Amino acid sequence: MLMRTDPFRELDRMSQQLFGQNGTSTRPAAIPMDAYRSGDEYVVEFDLPGVSADSIDLDVERNVLTVKAEREANYRDGDDVQVGERPRGTFSRQLFLGDTLDVDRVQASYDAGVLTVRIPVAEQAKPRKIAITGGGERKEISA
Repeated sequence: MLMRTDPFRELDRMSQQLFGQNGTSTRPAAIPMDAYRSGDEYVVEFDLPGVSADSIDLDVERNVLTVKAEREANYRDGDDVQVGERPRGTFSRQLFLGDTLDVDRVQASYDAGVLTVRIPVAEQAKPRKIAITGGGERKEISA
């Protein structure tokens, strides 16, 4: 199962919304996400609108999944910006993955500004039937 995330990310997100983000934050902005189990895998969807697929970095190390991405401004330094509300700069998110997930078979795809990561449940963590013998009849029960 997916485990905890950084508890201060939500506080950072709310403070950036309240006080604004000037792009000079020392801590990367959090990436909004949804996570759910679908059959024998966990699906995590990260919102990265306007981010080039080339700027996304995804890695797993010691059961920690890290997503980093960067969105640059489309305008140049000399341009007269009238409104600049879209967040830009570096975005990051870490997920701590449980031991029951198969981190060697993680798959990722990027479409329409959404990075979808699929993390299969490890075979040894899946429920299985165990045969019980004796007493004249054979019976199977789920473990």
